[in-house]
Amino acid sequence: MPKLPTVNCPFEVPNPYRWDESFKVFYDNLDGEHRLLFDAVFELETKQDKSSLDKLIDVTVNHFTDEEGMMQKKNYSAYPGHKKMHDDFVAILRSLSVGDCNAETMKFAKEWLVEHIKTTDFKYKTKL
Repeated sequence: MPKLPTVNCPFEVPNPYRWDESFKVFYDNLDGEHRLLFDAVFELETKQDKSSLDKLIDVTVNHFTDEEGMMQKKNYSAYPGHKKMHDDFVAILRSLSVGDCNAETMKFAKEWLVEHIKTTDFKYKTKL
């Protein structure tokens, strides 16, 4: 199992793990994709199977591609750092096997997504 970085998440992590309006970035496509990310994390935690892990990776990569494309179109100044965060998270997801998806890993994924949306993604509101 890969060494997981520490996430300093000052926000409440929903339980059950579901997207709610407190995560809105006010771009319908991105809000919809964020919902799918929450659903995929929840599914992986519940089912703990390869198809759920593969789904989380696919949903994550697709979302990051869309979000980064929007940033590039608007020459969003924080794009390089934001992309690095995305790349690092995807690298962790791709390094996992189903057996690695224990409570510690799921806590990391949940906290990373909550913190990333509410801290990093919220900075692009109205700018894309």
